[in-house]
Amino acid sequence: MTAGTPPRPLTTVSRRDLGRLTLGGALTGGALAGGLTATIAGFASPAAAELRIDITRGRVEPMPVAIADFKGQGIEPTRIGREIATIIRADLERSGLFAPIDQNAFIQTDLEFDAVPRFADWRLINSQALVHGRVTELGQNQVRVEFRLWDVLAEQYMTGTTLTVIPESLRRAAHIIADMIYKRITGEDGYFDSRIVYIAESGAQNRRKKQLAIMDQDGANHKFLTDGGTLVLTPRFSPTHQEITYLAYYNNKPRVYIFNLDTGQQEVLGDFPGMTFAPRFSPDGNQVIMSLARDGITDIYRMDLRTRRVTRLTNNPSIDTSPCFSPDGTQVAFNSDRGGAQQLYVMDSNGGNVRRISFGQGRYATPVWSPRGDLIAFTKIAGGEFHIGVMRVDGSGERLLAKGFLVEAPSWAPNGRVLVYFKQQRTDSAGSRWRVQVVHHRSHRLQ
Repeated sequence: MTAGTPPRPLTTVSRRDLGRLTLGGALTGGALAGGLTATIAGFASPAAAELRIDITRGRVEPMPVAIADFKGQGIEPTRIGREIATIIRADLERSGLFAPIDQNAFIQTDLEFDAVPRFADWRLINSQALVHGRVTELGQNQVRVEFRLWDVLAEQYMTGTTLTVIPESLRRAAHIIADMIYKRITGEDGYFDSRIVYIAESGAQNRRKKQLAIMDQDGANHKFLTDGGTLVLTPRFSPTHQEITYLAYYNNKPRVYIFNLDTGQQEVLGDFPGMTFAPRFSPDGNQVIMSLARDGITDIYRMDLRTRRVTRLTNNPSIDTSPCFSPDGTQVAFNSDRGGAQQLYVMDSNGGNVRRISFGQGRYATPVWSPRGDLIAFTKIAGGEFHIGVMRVDGSGERLLAKGFLVEAPSWAPNGRVLVYFKQQRTDSAGSRWRVQVVHHRSHRLQ
Protein backbone atom coordinates (compact mmCIF):
# COMPACT_ATOMS: atom_id res chain seq x y z
CA MET A 1 0.00 0.00 0.00
CA THR A 2 1.27 3.47 -0.86
CA ALA A 3 0.84 6.68 1.11
CA GLY A 4 -1.78 7.77 -1.39
CA THR A 5 -4.02 4.76 -0.80
CA PRO A 6 -6.95 5.01 1.64
CA PRO A 7 -6.34 3.13 4.90
CA ARG A 8 -7.59 -0.44 4.74
CA PRO A 9 -9.36 -1.94 7.75
CA LEU A 10 -7.71 -5.11 9.04
CA THR A 11 -10.40 -6.51 11.28
CA THR A 12 -13.96 -6.16 12.49
CA VAL A 13 -14.43 -5.44 16.18
CA SER A 14 -17.82 -6.87 16.97
CA ARG A 15 -18.84 -5.22 20.20
CA ARG A 16 -21.80 -2.94 20.75
CA ASP A 17 -22.00 0.20 22.77
CA LEU A 18 -18.35 1.08 22.63
CA GLY A 19 -17.72 4.65 23.31
CA ARG A 20 -16.72 7.63 25.08
CA LEU A 21 -13.21 9.01 25.79
CA THR A 22 -10.73 9.96 23.16
CA LEU A 23 -7.04 9.74 23.70
CA GLY A 24 -5.52 10.52 20.47
CA GLY A 25 -8.02 7.73 20.62
CA ALA A 26 -10.71 6.98 23.08
CA LEU A 27 -11.58 5.22 26.24
CA THR A 28 -14.99 3.70 25.82
CA GLY A 29 -17.72 2.30 28.00
CA GLY A 30 -19.99 -0.56 27.01
CA ALA A 31 -23.21 -2.22 28.05
CA LEU A 32 -23.58 -5.97 28.48
CA ALA A 33 -22.82 -7.57 25.14
CA GLY A 34 -20.83 -10.19 23.34
CA GLY A 35 -22.47 -13.35 24.66
CA LEU A 36 -22.96 -12.17 28.22
CA THR A 37 -26.22 -11.79 30.11
CA ALA A 38 -26.82 -10.66 33.67
CA THR A 39 -29.32 -10.87 36.51
CA ILE A 40 -29.18 -9.36 39.99
CA ALA A 41 -28.43 -11.90 42.68
CA GLY A 42 -31.42 -12.75 44.83
CA PHE A 43 -29.85 -12.25 48.25
CA ALA A 44 -31.56 -10.31 51.02
CA SER A 45 -30.02 -6.85 51.41
CA PRO A 46 -30.43 -4.26 54.16
CA ALA A 47 -31.84 -0.91 53.17
CA ALA A 48 -28.43 0.73 53.33
CA ALA A 49 -24.81 -0.20 53.91
CA GLU A 50 -22.36 2.10 55.65
CA LEU A 51 -19.26 1.39 53.59
CA ARG A 52 -18.44 4.26 51.25
CA ILE A 53 -15.39 5.97 49.75
CA ASP A 54 -15.79 9.74 49.52
CA ILE A 55 -13.97 10.69 46.31
CA THR A 56 -15.05 14.33 46.48
CA ARG A 57 -12.05 14.98 48.73
CA GLY A 58 -8.79 16.10 47.17
CA ARG A 59 -6.88 12.98 48.17
CA VAL A 60 -8.20 9.55 49.11
CA GLU A 61 -6.46 6.74 50.98
CA PRO A 62 -7.05 3.35 49.29
CA MET A 63 -9.61 1.14 51.00
CA PRO A 64 -8.36 -2.32 52.11
CA VAL A 65 -10.51 -4.93 50.38
CA ALA A 66 -10.33 -8.72 50.35
CA ILE A 67 -11.02 -10.35 46.98
CA ALA A 68 -11.04 -14.12 47.18
CA ASP A 69 -10.57 -16.41 44.20
CA PHE A 70 -14.00 -17.41 42.90
CA LYS A 71 -14.77 -21.06 43.76
CA GLY A 72 -15.41 -23.61 41.04
CA GLN A 73 -16.16 -27.31 40.77
CA GLY A 74 -13.56 -28.86 38.48
CA ILE A 75 -10.28 -27.74 36.93
CA GLU A 76 -11.66 -25.31 34.33
CA PRO A 77 -14.18 -23.50 36.58
CA THR A 78 -11.46 -23.18 39.24
CA ARG A 79 -9.06 -21.67 36.68
CA ILE A 80 -11.75 -19.28 35.45
CA GLY A 81 -12.60 -18.25 39.01
CA ARG A 82 -8.96 -17.50 39.76
CA GLU A 83 -8.58 -15.45 36.54
CA ILE A 84 -11.74 -13.42 37.19
CA ALA A 85 -10.65 -12.55 40.74
CA THR A 86 -7.19 -11.55 39.48
CA ILE A 87 -8.70 -9.15 36.93
CA ILE A 88 -11.03 -7.63 39.54
CA ARG A 89 -8.11 -7.05 41.92
CA ALA A 90 -6.07 -5.39 39.18
CA ASP A 91 -8.97 -3.13 38.11
CA LEU A 92 -9.72 -1.90 41.61
CA GLU A 93 -6.08 -1.43 42.57
CA ARG A 94 -5.37 0.50 39.38
CA SER A 95 -8.10 2.99 40.26
CA GLY A 96 -6.02 4.12 43.24
CA LEU A 97 -9.07 3.87 45.53
CA PHE A 98 -8.71 0.25 46.65
CA ALA A 99 -5.88 -1.80 48.18
CA PRO A 100 -6.48 -5.55 47.63
CA ILE A 101 -5.20 -7.63 50.55
CA ASP A 102 -2.73 -10.46 49.89
CA GLN A 103 -4.62 -13.76 49.93
CA ASN A 104 -1.88 -15.29 52.08
CA ALA A 105 -3.20 -13.13 54.92
CA PHE A 106 -6.73 -14.57 54.74
CA ILE A 107 -7.86 -16.33 57.92
CA GLN A 108 -11.13 -17.75 56.63
CA THR A 109 -10.15 -20.08 53.79
CA ASP A 110 -13.35 -22.16 53.78
CA LEU A 111 -15.49 -19.30 52.46
CA GLU A 112 -18.72 -20.72 51.04
CA PHE A 113 -20.75 -18.77 48.50
CA ASP A 114 -24.16 -19.47 50.08
CA ALA A 115 -23.04 -18.77 53.67
CA VAL A 116 -22.52 -15.53 55.57
CA PRO A 117 -18.78 -14.84 56.03
CA ARG A 118 -17.12 -14.87 59.44
CA PHE A 119 -16.74 -11.09 59.59
CA ALA A 120 -14.46 -11.16 62.65
CA ASP A 121 -11.84 -13.06 60.61
CA TRP A 122 -11.88 -10.39 57.91
CA ARG A 123 -11.74 -7.52 60.37
CA LEU A 124 -8.61 -9.06 61.89
CA ILE A 125 -6.77 -8.55 58.60
CA ASN A 126 -8.08 -4.97 58.32
CA SER A 127 -10.43 -5.70 55.42
CA GLN A 128 -13.29 -3.25 55.08
CA ALA A 129 -14.98 -5.03 52.19
CA LEU A 130 -15.09 -8.65 51.02
CA VAL A 131 -15.66 -9.93 47.48
CA HIS A 132 -16.12 -13.60 46.64
CA GLY A 133 -17.86 -15.61 43.97
CA ARG A 134 -18.62 -18.91 42.28
CA VAL A 135 -18.18 -20.29 38.75
CA THR A 136 -20.43 -23.09 37.44
CA GLU A 137 -20.23 -24.90 34.09
CA LEU A 138 -23.55 -24.83 32.20
CA GLY A 139 -22.63 -26.69 29.04
CA GLN A 140 -22.97 -25.39 25.48
CA ASN A 141 -19.74 -23.44 25.95
CA GLN A 142 -21.17 -21.31 28.77
CA VAL A 143 -20.43 -20.75 32.46
CA ARG A 144 -22.35 -18.97 35.18
CA VAL A 145 -20.37 -16.41 37.20
CA GLU A 146 -21.81 -15.18 40.52
CA PHE A 147 -20.37 -12.69 42.98
CA ARG A 148 -21.22 -11.02 46.28
CA LEU A 149 -19.88 -7.89 47.98
CA TRP A 150 -19.98 -7.56 51.77
CA ASP A 151 -19.46 -4.62 54.12
CA VAL A 152 -17.17 -6.23 56.71
CA LEU A 153 -17.43 -3.46 59.32
CA ALA A 154 -21.22 -3.26 59.24
CA GLU A 155 -21.58 -7.03 58.59
CA GLN A 156 -23.96 -6.35 55.72
CA TYR A 157 -24.50 -7.66 52.22
CA MET A 158 -24.06 -4.86 49.67
CA THR A 159 -24.62 -6.15 46.14
CA GLY A 160 -24.13 -9.07 43.79
CA THR A 161 -25.05 -10.39 40.37
CA THR A 162 -25.13 -13.49 38.18
CA LEU A 163 -23.60 -13.46 34.70
CA THR A 164 -23.92 -16.12 32.00
CA VAL A 165 -20.72 -15.99 30.02
CA ILE A 166 -19.08 -17.49 26.94
CA PRO A 167 -15.27 -17.86 27.02
CA GLU A 168 -14.70 -14.77 24.86
CA SER A 169 -16.49 -12.63 27.46
CA LEU A 170 -14.75 -13.76 30.64
CA ARG A 171 -12.61 -10.64 30.91
CA ARG A 172 -15.67 -8.46 30.31
CA ALA A 173 -17.49 -10.28 33.08
CA ALA A 174 -14.66 -9.48 35.48
CA HIS A 175 -14.62 -5.81 34.40
CA ILE A 176 -18.40 -5.55 34.84
CA ILE A 177 -18.16 -6.98 38.35
CA ALA A 178 -15.35 -4.52 39.16
CA ASP A 179 -17.58 -1.70 37.87
CA MET A 180 -20.40 -2.84 40.16
CA ILE A 181 -18.09 -2.92 43.19
CA TYR A 182 -16.67 0.50 42.32
CA LYS A 183 -20.13 2.03 41.94
CA ARG A 184 -21.57 0.45 45.08
CA ILE A 185 -18.72 1.71 47.27
CA THR A 186 -17.96 5.09 45.66
CA GLY A 187 -21.39 6.04 44.33
CA GLU A 188 -19.79 6.76 40.94
CA ASP A 189 -20.03 4.74 37.74
CA GLY A 190 -17.05 2.51 37.06
CA TYR A 191 -14.92 2.57 33.92
CA PHE A 192 -13.31 -0.88 33.84
CA ASP A 193 -15.62 -2.29 31.14
CA SER A 194 -14.18 0.12 28.59
CA ARG A 195 -11.77 0.32 25.70
CA ILE A 196 -9.11 2.66 24.38
CA VAL A 197 -8.74 3.54 20.72
CA TYR A 198 -5.40 5.09 19.85
CA ILE A 199 -2.61 5.41 17.30
CA ALA A 200 0.11 2.74 17.67
CA GLU A 201 3.55 3.66 16.32
CA SER A 202 6.29 1.22 15.35
CA GLY A 203 9.36 1.00 13.14
CA ALA A 204 12.54 3.01 12.69
CA GLN A 205 12.54 6.70 13.62
CA ASN A 206 12.77 7.75 9.97
CA ARG A 207 10.09 5.29 8.82
CA ARG A 208 7.44 5.26 11.50
CA LYS A 209 4.31 3.22 10.88
CA LYS A 210 1.11 4.47 12.48
CA GLN A 211 -1.88 2.17 12.89
CA LEU A 212 -5.32 2.66 14.34
CA ALA A 213 -5.55 0.26 17.31
CA ILE A 214 -7.98 -0.72 20.04
CA MET A 215 -7.55 -2.44 23.41
CA ASP A 216 -9.32 -2.92 26.73
CA GLN A 217 -8.63 -0.23 29.34
CA ASP A 218 -6.20 -2.61 31.07
CA GLY A 219 -4.21 -3.27 27.89
CA ALA A 220 -5.71 -6.68 27.11
CA ASN A 221 -7.34 -7.78 23.82
CA HIS A 222 -5.24 -5.51 21.65
CA LYS A 223 -6.16 -5.34 17.95
CA PHE A 224 -4.99 -3.26 15.00
CA LEU A 225 -7.79 -1.74 12.93
CA THR A 226 -5.69 -0.51 9.97
CA ASP A 227 -2.60 -1.98 8.34
CA GLY A 228 -0.27 1.00 8.72
CA GLY A 229 0.21 1.72 5.03
CA THR A 230 -1.26 5.21 5.45
CA LEU A 231 -0.59 7.87 8.09
CA VAL A 232 -3.55 7.97 10.50
CA LEU A 233 -4.09 10.45 13.36
CA THR A 234 -6.40 11.47 16.23
CA PRO A 235 -9.32 8.99 16.32
CA ARG A 236 -12.48 10.21 18.09
CA PHE A 237 -15.48 8.19 19.28
CA SER A 238 -19.08 8.98 18.40
CA PRO A 239 -21.73 9.22 21.14
CA THR A 240 -23.25 5.94 19.87
CA HIS A 241 -19.93 4.30 20.76
CA GLN A 242 -19.91 2.32 17.51
CA GLU A 243 -18.12 4.73 15.19
CA ILE A 244 -14.76 6.51 15.13
CA THR A 245 -13.70 9.54 13.15
CA TYR A 246 -10.03 9.73 12.33
CA LEU A 247 -7.69 11.70 10.11
CA ALA A 248 -5.64 10.04 7.36
CA TYR A 249 -3.47 11.43 4.59
CA TYR A 250 -4.71 10.52 1.11
CA ASN A 251 -2.48 11.73 -1.75
CA ASN A 252 -0.67 13.78 0.89
CA LYS A 253 -3.88 15.62 1.80
CA PRO A 254 -5.82 15.25 5.06
CA ARG A 255 -8.99 13.23 4.70
CA VAL A 256 -11.46 12.36 7.46
CA TYR A 257 -12.94 8.86 7.69
CA ILE A 258 -15.72 7.37 9.77
CA PHE A 259 -14.94 3.81 10.88
CA ASN A 260 -17.77 1.49 12.03
CA LEU A 261 -16.54 -0.81 14.79
CA ASP A 262 -19.37 -3.31 14.35
CA THR A 263 -18.90 -3.90 10.63
CA GLY A 264 -15.31 -2.79 10.01
CA GLN A 265 -16.57 -0.59 7.18
CA GLN A 266 -15.46 3.00 6.68
CA GLU A 267 -16.71 5.97 4.71
CA VAL A 268 -15.11 9.24 3.68
CA LEU A 269 -16.41 12.26 5.55
CA GLY A 270 -14.46 14.61 3.30
CA ASP A 271 -11.12 16.07 2.27
CA PHE A 272 -10.07 18.95 4.51
CA PRO A 273 -6.88 20.76 3.45
CA GLY A 274 -5.28 22.49 6.41
CA MET A 275 -6.73 20.12 9.01
CA THR A 276 -4.37 18.69 11.66
CA PHE A 277 -6.85 17.12 14.14
CA ALA A 278 -9.84 14.89 13.39
CA PRO A 279 -13.29 16.34 14.13
CA ARG A 280 -15.16 15.65 17.36
CA PHE A 281 -18.79 14.56 17.41
CA SER A 282 -21.63 16.53 18.95
CA PRO A 283 -23.41 14.76 21.84
CA ASP A 284 -26.31 13.71 19.59
CA GLY A 285 -23.93 12.38 16.93
CA ASN A 286 -25.53 14.45 14.18
CA GLN A 287 -22.70 17.00 13.85
CA VAL A 288 -18.94 17.20 14.02
CA ILE A 289 -16.84 20.20 14.98
CA MET A 290 -13.35 20.89 13.64
CA SER A 291 -10.68 23.48 12.91
CA LEU A 292 -9.66 24.26 9.32
CA ALA A 293 -6.99 26.52 7.85
CA ARG A 294 -8.36 28.51 4.93
CA ASP A 295 -6.59 31.42 3.28
CA GLY A 296 -3.96 31.36 6.01
CA ILE A 297 -6.48 31.69 8.85
CA THR A 298 -7.48 28.80 11.13
CA ASP A 299 -11.08 28.91 12.34
CA ILE A 300 -13.62 26.54 13.82
CA TYR A 301 -16.33 24.96 11.68
CA ARG A 302 -19.32 22.72 12.30
CA MET A 303 -20.60 20.11 9.84
CA ASP A 304 -24.09 18.58 9.79
CA LEU A 305 -23.51 14.89 9.05
CA ARG A 306 -26.94 14.48 7.47
CA THR A 307 -26.63 17.29 4.95
CA ARG A 308 -22.81 17.73 4.92
CA ARG A 309 -23.45 21.48 5.30
CA VAL A 310 -20.49 23.31 6.87
CA THR A 311 -20.96 26.37 9.09
CA ARG A 312 -18.14 28.69 10.18
CA LEU A 313 -18.27 29.45 13.91
CA THR A 314 -15.26 31.73 14.46
CA ASN A 315 -14.00 34.53 12.24
CA ASN A 316 -10.88 35.96 13.81
CA PRO A 317 -7.38 36.73 12.48
CA SER A 318 -5.90 34.20 14.90
CA ILE A 319 -5.42 30.45 15.23
CA ASP A 320 -8.54 28.82 16.71
CA THR A 321 -8.15 25.02 17.12
CA SER A 322 -9.06 21.88 19.09
CA PRO A 323 -12.81 22.47 19.55
CA CYS A 324 -14.83 20.16 21.81
CA PHE A 325 -18.56 20.19 22.56
CA SER A 326 -19.91 20.32 26.10
CA PRO A 327 -21.93 17.20 27.11
CA ASP A 328 -25.23 19.02 26.51
CA GLY A 329 -24.07 20.38 23.15
CA THR A 330 -24.77 24.02 24.02
CA GLN A 331 -21.13 25.16 24.35
CA VAL A 332 -17.75 24.61 22.73
CA ALA A 333 -14.31 24.76 24.34
CA PHE A 334 -11.31 25.57 22.13
CA ASN A 335 -7.83 27.08 22.26
CA SER A 336 -6.81 30.31 20.53
CA ASP A 337 -3.96 32.80 20.41
CA ARG A 338 -6.32 35.72 19.84
CA GLY A 339 -5.16 37.26 23.12
CA GLY A 340 -1.49 37.06 22.16
CA ALA A 341 -0.71 33.72 23.82
CA GLN A 342 -2.39 30.35 23.35
CA GLN A 343 -5.20 30.13 25.92
CA LEU A 344 -8.51 28.31 26.45
CA TYR A 345 -11.86 29.80 25.47
CA VAL A 346 -15.50 28.78 25.66
CA MET A 347 -18.27 29.91 23.32
CA ASP A 348 -21.89 29.06 22.60
CA SER A 349 -22.34 26.30 20.04
CA ASN A 350 -23.45 28.86 17.43
CA GLY A 351 -20.15 30.75 17.78
CA GLY A 352 -21.42 33.56 19.99
CA ASN A 353 -20.56 34.70 23.51
CA VAL A 354 -16.84 33.90 23.34
CA ARG A 355 -15.04 34.19 26.68
CA ARG A 356 -11.54 33.33 27.83
CA ILE A 357 -11.29 30.91 30.76
CA SER A 358 -7.52 30.33 31.26
CA PHE A 359 -5.21 33.03 32.59
CA GLY A 360 -2.19 31.13 33.91
CA GLN A 361 1.41 31.27 32.76
CA GLY A 362 2.32 29.16 29.76
CA ARG A 363 0.40 27.91 26.73
CA TYR A 364 -2.84 25.93 26.96
CA ALA A 365 -4.13 23.47 24.36
CA THR A 366 -6.43 20.50 23.56
CA PRO A 367 -9.37 21.21 25.92
CA VAL A 368 -11.64 18.20 26.50
CA TRP A 369 -14.95 18.56 28.31
CA SER A 370 -15.71 16.06 31.08
CA PRO A 371 -18.75 13.81 30.46
CA ARG A 372 -20.09 15.15 33.75
CA GLY A 373 -19.91 18.70 32.39
CA ASP A 374 -18.13 20.07 35.46
CA LEU A 375 -14.49 20.17 34.31
CA ILE A 376 -12.34 20.77 31.25
CA ALA A 377 -9.06 18.86 30.90
CA PHE A 378 -6.18 20.39 28.96
CA THR A 379 -2.52 20.23 28.00
CA LYS A 380 -0.27 23.03 29.25
CA ILE A 381 3.29 23.97 28.35
CA ALA A 382 5.03 25.98 31.06
CA GLY A 383 8.51 26.13 32.54
CA GLY A 384 9.92 23.96 29.78
CA GLU A 385 7.61 21.04 30.66
CA PHE A 386 4.31 19.63 29.49
CA HIS A 387 1.46 19.28 31.98
CA ILE A 388 -1.97 17.65 32.08
CA GLY A 389 -4.48 19.64 34.10
CA VAL A 390 -8.15 20.29 34.80
CA MET A 391 -10.17 23.42 35.55
CA ARG A 392 -13.80 24.27 36.09
CA VAL A 393 -15.72 25.43 33.03
CA ASP A 394 -15.44 29.06 34.18
CA GLY A 395 -11.65 28.72 34.44
CA SER A 396 -11.46 28.55 38.23
CA GLY A 397 -9.88 25.79 40.28
CA GLU A 398 -7.00 24.96 37.91
CA ARG A 399 -5.04 21.88 39.02
CA LEU A 400 -2.07 20.24 37.31
CA LEU A 401 -2.19 16.45 37.61
CA ALA A 402 0.82 15.26 35.62
CA LYS A 403 3.96 16.62 34.03
CA GLY A 404 6.85 15.33 31.98
CA PHE A 405 9.13 15.62 28.99
CA LEU A 406 6.03 15.27 26.82
CA VAL A 407 2.51 14.53 28.10
CA GLU A 408 -0.48 15.24 25.88
CA ALA A 409 -3.92 14.26 24.58
CA PRO A 410 -5.97 14.08 27.80
CA SER A 411 -9.17 12.09 27.49
CA TRP A 412 -11.97 11.30 29.93
CA ALA A 413 -13.31 7.95 31.02
CA PRO A 414 -17.11 7.62 30.79
CA ASN A 415 -17.55 8.34 34.51
CA GLY A 416 -15.85 11.74 34.23
CA ARG A 417 -13.51 10.93 37.13
CA VAL A 418 -10.56 9.33 35.35
CA LEU A 419 -8.23 10.86 32.78
CA VAL A 420 -6.10 8.99 30.26
CA TYR A 421 -3.22 10.62 28.41
CA PHE A 422 -0.06 9.87 26.46
CA LYS A 423 3.38 10.21 28.00
CA GLN A 424 6.63 10.20 26.04
CA GLN A 425 9.70 9.09 27.96
CA ARG A 426 13.30 9.44 26.86
CA THR A 427 15.38 6.26 26.73
CA ASP A 428 19.11 5.64 27.20
CA SER A 429 19.56 5.12 23.47
CA ALA A 430 18.62 8.78 22.78
CA GLY A 431 15.24 7.58 21.61
CA SER A 432 11.87 7.63 23.34
CA ARG A 433 8.89 5.46 24.11
CA TRP A 434 5.21 6.24 24.52
CA ARG A 435 3.00 5.02 27.33
CA VAL A 436 -0.69 5.30 28.12
CA GLN A 437 -1.09 6.82 31.59
CA VAL A 438 -4.13 6.99 33.88
CA VAL A 439 -4.87 9.48 36.66
CA HIS A 440 -7.92 9.79 38.91
CA HIS A 441 -8.35 13.54 39.10
CA ARG A 442 -9.57 13.33 42.72
CA SER A 443 -7.05 10.92 44.20
CA HIS A 444 -4.21 11.97 41.87
CA ARG A 445 -3.08 8.35 41.63
CA LEU A 446 -0.84 8.06 38.56
CA GLN A 447 -0.46 4.83 36.59
